[in-house]
Amino acid sequence: ACEKGGQWERAVAVLTAVGSAVLEPDTLSYNSAISACEKGSQWKRALMVLAAMNQTILERDTISYSSTISACEKAAQWEWGLALLT
Repeated sequence: ACEKGGQWERAVAVLTAVGSAVLEPDTLSYNSAISACEKGSQWKRALMVLAAMNQTILERDTISYSSTISACEKAAQWEWGLALLT
């Protein structure tokens, strides 16, 4: 819902709150937050959320990478997006 509404701040806050509760965020939770950041023109935050996945046992998937790369591309930060491919 936050992703569709462009509410990246709320999406990241929900992800953080879930992480500090008993519940564990899953790949879909991270991908939703990344996608919301993409739609909110928050490429740095998208990279931060993707990096936060490294602190978990979750694996990044195609959606994780494509949403983050798209966020970088939309902000004319293609170097960062390209770096994710290597």
